[in-house]
Amino acid sequence: MNILTIQTDIRVKNVLIHEDAFSVELMDGRTLTVPLAWFPRLLKASPEQLEKWVICGGGYGIHWEEIDEDLSIEGLLRGAPAPRNQPRA
Repeated sequence: MNILTIQTDIRVKNVLIHEDAFSVELMDGRTLTVPLAWFPRLLKASPEQLEKWVICGGGYGIHWEEIDEDLSIEGLLRGAPAPRNQPRA
């Protein structure tokens, strides 16, 4: 019996910045597109700041030094926007 095994590689290959979203190209050929509105720091950043990203976490994350933002590919795949601040009691 043969079992089909699909190989996935969710490490970051490239990040593309759009007007109101960003796309992450993965090593396995998939591309994720996510709205900037999900991440307030990214939404407020200048286009120049958004372009200054680096791959981090062994290829499984994206870091923007100037705006102090880190995103994991696992979180993006789950469709998890940045947590909103909870009101203090």
